[in-house]
Amino acid sequence: MSASSAATDLESLPPALADALDGFVTHLRDERGCSPATVRAYRADAASLCVFCAKYDVRDVAGIRLGHLRAWLAADAARGLARASLARRAAAGRAFTSWCERRGLAGADAGARLASPRPAAVLPTVLDAGQARALMEFAAVAADDGSPLAARDRAMVELLYGTGIRVSELCGIDVDDVDRVRRTVRVTGKGDKQRTVPFGGPAGAALDDWLAVRSQLATPAAGAALFVGARGRRVDPRTVRSVVHRLTALAGVPDLAPHGLRHSAATHVLEGGADLRAVQELLGHASLATTQRYTHVSVERLRATFAQAHPRA
Repeated sequence: MSASSAATDLESLPPALADALDGFVTHLRDERGCSPATVRAYRADAASLCVFCAKYDVRDVAGIRLGHLRAWLAADAARGLARASLARRAAAGRAFTSWCERRGLAGADAGARLASPRPAAVLPTVLDAGQARALMEFAAVAADDGSPLAARDRAMVELLYGTGIRVSELCGIDVDDVDRVRRTVRVTGKGDKQRTVPFGGPAGAALDDWLAVRSQLATPAAGAALFVGARGRRVDPRTVRSVVHRLTALAGVPDLAPHGLRHSAATHVLEGGADLRAVQELLGHASLATTQRYTHVSVERLRATFAQAHPRA
């Protein structure tokens, strides 16, 4: 569905459904304190559900039934939506119907018995230590030409890999969030939770080099932003992704997004003997179960090495 047709469908929603959708978004933003990205994702999924139900003459949320929810997900599956996306859709649908029931907009929670497709267990792609070193060395050599953008790019990939932070966290860092003496950086993660993350000497050196030339790019519109784009404003995640894809290609290592550097950092820290709880704190995971998947990555890498090297594998 195109953006224009989706907007048209939303404009034609029955008033009761439109009001419920607006109330749900306000709840997520103002009462739950969800991040803008989370609010956008939940709004898009709940809006899709409302538009789907309206096509079956549902005029308000009290008319939504479990069958509508299942048919909505089935339609998404038929057009090839990934299992992980279907699971997210189901979660958003359940959150919406549950909120409607709690607010008295529906007599029952239609999504209470909605099952989620189980996402495929895909291990994240990671660089090995040699590939990570090659990427950082290439970024350093590229920055030798004195270009402020090259210095920025090197500092961004060093900090992403050196701390394991998310790309959104990187973009949100201000200059004053960096303690260059203690080599720590304060970041704001999911749910507006702040944490302080250490970084090593190479990342510190790259940051020093970048801060020495930051003024050549930054405009007043950048404010206190640590990293800025070519136009002098705070850098955005899309730019960071482009930088990481370009540098991995030029360095001759497997293609990664910024999140791949986060995966690589977590895997290497665990392989180095770090405690799982410490890695959880480093990454800002709310659940230890999320962190544990990196132990699976390490086991798979060990299994692959064993299969290649052991004569009786």
